[in-house]
Amino acid sequence: MAVRHRLIKASPATVWEVLADGRRYSDWVVGTDSSEPREGQWPQEAASIGYQVKLGPLKVGNQTVVRHCVEGSELELEAHAGPLGTARIAIELRPWGEHCLVIVDEHPLQGAGGALHNLGFEVLIQLRHRAMLARLAKACESGDDHA
Repeated sequence: MAVRHRLIKASPATVWEVLADGRRYSDWVVGTDSSEPREGQWPQEAASIGYQVKLGPLKVGNQTVVRHCVEGSELELEAHAGPLGTARIAIELRPWGEHCLVIVDEHPLQGAGGALHNLGFEVLIQLRHRAMLARLAKACESGDDHA
């Protein structure tokens, strides 16, 4: 189970605005491109967004479904990655003075990702989380509305 945190120099409300905008998913999730709503109202439970993942010259369509949401503080997602399986990604926002402490906890649920999960895989998830949290911080700290 990969857990990583980052202090983002923005309010929890600002961070939540970015997370709650399904069109901005590709702004902060590493490897994704052009996200769009699929079902429901993101980030309400059972809502989903679709997005493309670039693998060299190929683009593969994936989707992420909201499994749990506490507006402003908790977002739990199930990412579907085709033959790689599914993963649970829990994001928690904690006020930290005037800033926001973001905690990400991810682990595979089903498929090849779960079967192949080992220490090496865990290191790769940690590296991806580091990049993802840096992208989220940039999106939140820049003040860019990106609408």
